[in-house]
Amino acid sequence: MLAIVAPGQGSQKPGLLSAWLELDGVADEVALASAATELDLVALGTVADAATITDTAVAQPLLVTTGLVAGRQLLADGLVPDLFAGHSMGELTVAGLAGIVDDEPVVSAAAHRGRIMAQAAAQAETGMMAVVGGEADAVVAAIEAAGTEVSTRNGPGQIVAGGLKERLAELPDLLPAGSKGKSLAVAGAFHTSFMRSVIPDWAVRIDQLTAAEPSAIVLSNLDGAAVTSGADLLARMVLQITHCVYWDRCLETMAELGVTGILELPPAGTLTGLARRYLPGAERFNLNTPDQLDEAREFCRQHSSGAPGR
Repeated sequence: MLAIVAPGQGSQKPGLLSAWLELDGVADEVALASAATELDLVALGTVADAATITDTAVAQPLLVTTGLVAGRQLLADGLVPDLFAGHSMGELTVAGLAGIVDDEPVVSAAAHRGRIMAQAAAQAETGMMAVVGGEADAVVAAIEAAGTEVSTRNGPGQIVAGGLKERLAELPDLLPAGSKGKSLAVAGAFHTSFMRSVIPDWAVRIDQLTAAEPSAIVLSNLDGAAVTSGADLLARMVLQITHCVYWDRCLETMAELGVTGILELPPAGTLTGLARRYLPGAERFNLNTPDQLDEAREFCRQHSSGAPGR
């Protein structure tokens, strides 16, 4: 059983589109995405520095565009994955690849999401801190005791807190033995109550999208559930803005469904790394550059129950 996963904000790297733009037709795809987002995604994906693409308003549409480009190339010969899952913003990438929303509307929505989340983040001095190690319940208790919120649960030994920076500064002293906190280079406390102002605007934008039924199972960050309705996934994306991302539950669902292979779209490496504990027996593939496509397609054919020839 094949799962294709899409990373979220924070995975972006300078030049992430450079090699992909050399493939036939990709420059045209990115030009359409640039028009839809009102951003020069070619420049942002090739020559922009790390500081520029860390901007939430830039990172989200750039990452969605990159994931769609790579995913379209990977699946061009009719490969059929069994399951899609996206981490946070990566759910928009998945919505495109699973056929729920067309590419141009989905990258436009990603740009809108990035802009309004950046605006919300500017309203207060907030941030995020990854807590590594420690017993989960004790870590959560410490996060709450610091006056911060759990924004992401990535799996055993990795929980992310979000909140006011002054509160986050107190968190390391409250953490249980065996854990430590590391500040993340993000603009705000995403997936916490500090994003409440985004909800009305984002709900309107989501309502403007036309949802088709997905071509495969799609997992939701809200609870790790397998979603079979495109409209349901989009509705869940509205709630996701202020809701903890339960990536650990997505991994649990993959294990329950019997996933044997996980391919991560570019920039790849984070999500396959997190999968090691939940799916130790599953094979993993990090797709980052076009020269890996033949090997990636073979990996997909070996694991997809719907792949041609299976």
